[in-house]
Amino acid sequence: MDKIELEIIGLSYSQTQTGAYALVLGEKDGAKRRLPIIIGGFEAQAIAIELESMTPSRPLTHDLFKSFADVYDISVKEIIIYNLVEGIFYAKLLSEKDGEIIEVDTRTSDAIALAVRFKCPIYTHEFILASAGIILDENQEGEDELGKELDSIEDELESIVIEEPKSLSYDDLTIEELNKRLQDAIESENYEEASKIKEELDKRNAN
Repeated sequence: MDKIELEIIGLSYSQTQTGAYALVLGEKDGAKRRLPIIIGGFEAQAIAIELESMTPSRPLTHDLFKSFADVYDISVKEIIIYNLVEGIFYAKLLSEKDGEIIEVDTRTSDAIALAVRFKCPIYTHEFILASAGIILDENQEGEDELGKELDSIEDELESIVIEEPKSLSYDDLTIEELNKRLQDAIESENYEEASKIKEELDKRNAN
């Protein structure tokens, strides 16, 4: 069965499911199809931290798995979202040890959190995209198609947490102060605030 490579397009807080996030994958060849997957907050955080190149003060579960695999010379070659049953995606990771390929069943969210750490490709099959994929083009309302699950799926990791209270603003802080707050947030494992601060820093550096 042919495999289709996917890439992470966006990760947004779900407006309808408390504590859940909408992860959007898209075909890597530039096609318009998107595959939205609802995942838990912990897994969303694990994916976002790696995508944002943050270093937590203590290793998260997926970081521990990566370190453990490195110590024992185990590499994850790819992950495959191989089935969809009653709205639940099924995935497996293909690992290699001493030239032997081993398949391990895993939750899709965990598989993707590991894929970004091992920098390995993410695949699925045509029948899954045909069943659960959403085609986006200039004539379609993307957010309506997703049932308003996404704040945005066109910008890279535009929003990974609920918006901060309006009273909290970084506008008056210098870059040095923002970097200090970022470090404090990471050390205290407040990754929601850390993500917001890094977003502000990236915005300023782009100007």
